[in-house]
Amino acid sequence: MNIKFFGAARSVTGSCHMLSTSDGDFLIDCGMRQGQDKRGEYGEDAFPFDPSKIKGVLLSHAHIDHSGLIPLLYKRGFTGNVLCTSATSLLATIMLPDSGHIQEQDAQWQTKKNLRAGKSPVDPLYTVDDARNSLKYFRGVEYGDVVELTKNIRVCFRNAGHLLGSAVIEIWVTENSKTSKIVFSGDIGRADRPIIEDPAVISDADYVVMEGTYGNRNHGIGSDDEKENEFREVLSQAIRRGGNVIIPSFAIGRTQEILYYIKGIMESGTLPELEKVSVYIDSPLGIEATKVYERCVNGYYDEEALALSKTGSPFELSNLNIAQSADESKLINVTDGQKIIISSSGMCDAGRIRHHLKHNLYKGNATVIFAGYQAQGTLGRSLLDGVKKVRLFGEEVRVNAKVVNMEGFSGHAGKDELLNWVSTLAKKPRNVFLVHGEEDALASLGSALEERGFAVTIPHLGDSIELDMSGRPEPAQIEPVKTITIESTSRDYAMREQIERLESMLSRAMTRRSPDMELKLTILQADLKSLADKWDELIK
Repeated sequence: MNIKFFGAARSVTGSCHMLSTSDGDFLIDCGMRQGQDKRGEYGEDAFPFDPSKIKGVLLSHAHIDHSGLIPLLYKRGFTGNVLCTSATSLLATIMLPDSGHIQEQDAQWQTKKNLRAGKSPVDPLYTVDDARNSLKYFRGVEYGDVVELTKNIRVCFRNAGHLLGSAVIEIWVTENSKTSKIVFSGDIGRADRPIIEDPAVISDADYVVMEGTYGNRNHGIGSDDEKENEFREVLSQAIRRGGNVIIPSFAIGRTQEILYYIKGIMESGTLPELEKVSVYIDSPLGIEATKVYERCVNGYYDEEALALSKTGSPFELSNLNIAQSADESKLINVTDGQKIIISSSGMCDAGRIRHHLKHNLYKGNATVIFAGYQAQGTLGRSLLDGVKKVRLFGEEVRVNAKVVNMEGFSGHAGKDELLNWVSTLAKKPRNVFLVHGEEDALASLGSALEERGFAVTIPHLGDSIELDMSGRPEPAQIEPVKTITIESTSRDYAMREQIERLESMLSRAMTRRSPDMELKLTILQADLKSLADKWDELIK
């Protein structure tokens, strides 16, 4: 058995690791390469393996740097299943088609540019249809379920505390009557974050593949109350400045946290002027993701969010405005009044946020608040590094706005939190492989782990490492005892597809309603309600 590192090796984006066993090759994540990683050895779209030979994908969570190349994997010949938590499966149904739409738009723009220069047209990395087709093969399970992936491989997803549905993946592999356990951390979250529960404690592992995004520093602010207080103070200063407040935000996870905190600040009455400021979600993906968050309550929310959800949505605000269409988005910057604009993408490399930056960066009274990691090579990173001018839509824009970095909002554990997480193992693993971090961050975390007696390897892109399988003579005891096979996991995509089909039929029928359609409409409505009830029960 060996592990090959095909992404996020000495870099942050494009997470992709291959576990090769006697039962076949399996990918853990298949993420999109962003920023300078797109210019790396594999480029934006190359796979250093044959997708048709991959038996399955284990997906840690829905963020695009972990899931974004799954549609391309299918497009290139992959025919297996993607196993993940039910919440991750739901979020993928909105994230991946949205990513396909962006790929189509980017290809269309580049094609026009190429044709003007006498060059060849450009095909999208994958299309919306490619993304939707890949979703048919997603299989959702719950935290703690033990899945028999093959006769010799068992898998369990534990809460990573990073994003709704995010998981640490435990894998038990048996070869020659010996069983070893490999743990893939995914992205490790932080304790005392809003909405979702804290990262789970992992009892043991023979090998750990662990992220190190913030392996060289801590966030400073830790508790939920401290982050809310910091956010309140930043908002207070921004409101007093008089200009718009621009928050580049990841549509899934960060947008919901920001709304959650704004609601908490408003209900506390500690910043009354906030109620006079219009809050905008200008991200169709963020809007849809918030709906998923509102549905995935049981099994995912922490106690505080659960209690709040019983009295209504944790994300509902009296001054909240939704910009669904492009026209609604454009109106935000021409209407009067001070605004808080939450828009994606979180690293400012695409999406509507770039329009808002164009209209606000040059204003001295505006404030840009970063509440998430900014990878090297992205516009967001340039702004944090203090660049004085940026180029947006062919125009040079001066940066006069105040730029604020709120690392306390990070969904990634800081250095001490990472060390504490791996130190909860009952005994030290044979090796800890550090991935998903820039080289200096991984080196710092690696040194700290070695000082604590851990064996550490920081793989390079493309490295293949053989694992010692002289593990336990008997298969490890796994708790809980419940075991299911991949064939019996919830095939919820088919049900979603049926609901969408019925909704479409109902919508078309309503536009040409006639007396003889009454019975058909009644039947359709009954069928749709029945399916919706089953769907609600499925995701509880």
